[in-house]
Amino acid sequence: MTAAPETLRAPLVVEFPFTRSLGPVQSAFLTGLRERVLLGVRTEAGRVLVPPVEYDPETAAELRQLVELAPTGTVTTWAWNPEPRRGQPLDTPFAWVLVRPDGADTALLHALDAPGPEAVRTGMRVRIRWAAERHGAITDIACFEPYDDGDGDDGDAGGPADHAARPHDGVFDEPVTGIVAHARLDYTYTPGRAQTAWLHDLAERRTVGERCPSCAKVYVPPRGACPTCGVATTDRVEVGPRGTVTTFCIVNIKAKNLDIEVPYVYAHIALDGAGLALHGRIGGIPYDQVRMGLRVEPVWTEGGRYPDHYRPSGEPDADYDTYKELL
Repeated sequence: MTAAPETLRAPLVVEFPFTRSLGPVQSAFLTGLRERVLLGVRTEAGRVLVPPVEYDPETAAELRQLVELAPTGTVTTWAWNPEPRRGQPLDTPFAWVLVRPDGADTALLHALDAPGPEAVRTGMRVRIRWAAERHGAITDIACFEPYDDGDGDDGDAGGPADHAARPHDGVFDEPVTGIVAHARLDYTYTPGRAQTAWLHDLAERRTVGERCPSCAKVYVPPRGACPTCGVATTDRVEVGPRGTVTTFCIVNIKAKNLDIEVPYVYAHIALDGAGLALHGRIGGIPYDQVRMGLRVEPVWTEGGRYPDHYRPSGEPDADYDTYKELL
């Protein structure tokens, strides 16, 4: 009896910086946070929205009437977070809360620093704890903290007269005009039966797909089932190793942690015998000489578990009719 292949598991991180410019409302909001000023925006119907938006979510009317809100507010709902993750506002257990700032009609999502879930309740009064260093981001609010209206020491909270939203022109020195948001997703990937076998074969420098018993299409990489016919694919078929470039793109922006000089070419490659194209980098040829129909072969590095790139095989270009269905 053949032993079952080991179960493969690998950590996978998807991470990229997202750069965006800010319109006048968002610019004023983030610059205000840097200056310890919380801003909302008033709609034509008189409702005050926070965080402020540039267009009324009900009427789509343009909104520009900014108002200053108190740094105090009321918890409208909450959830306890017993195990903070990397990059979250606090590194000790805390509550995620929706806080309706005094003077606003909507709530702001942030963290509440509390000793335990028993100390949190809907309707409790809280106030902003400002970050020691502020740069014009939502993290300028370090968190919210419990606040007793009757403790006689309001600090930044202000008195009852300060609870009403006050008009604000949104003008600050050196306004924030753009932000970079770092998106990251950490997870553990576990391939199924088909892709586990595919990865083991690649480590042996073999490219093996699976054929659908109904439509006969050979899937590379295999998926375990045919998405068109809805049946399992168990007939294993070795394809390639050579193939044909069907489409490609020229990459001009260097990716972080990728030791490849730009420009370079990334292509869809239809391996001989496969029913669809996979993607791979093209090397061994100037980027401006890569073309549709180019015949290529894999290049393996010492100890590599998959082809490092594909290079021209030296064969004549494939006729368009032989790969047009794989574009």
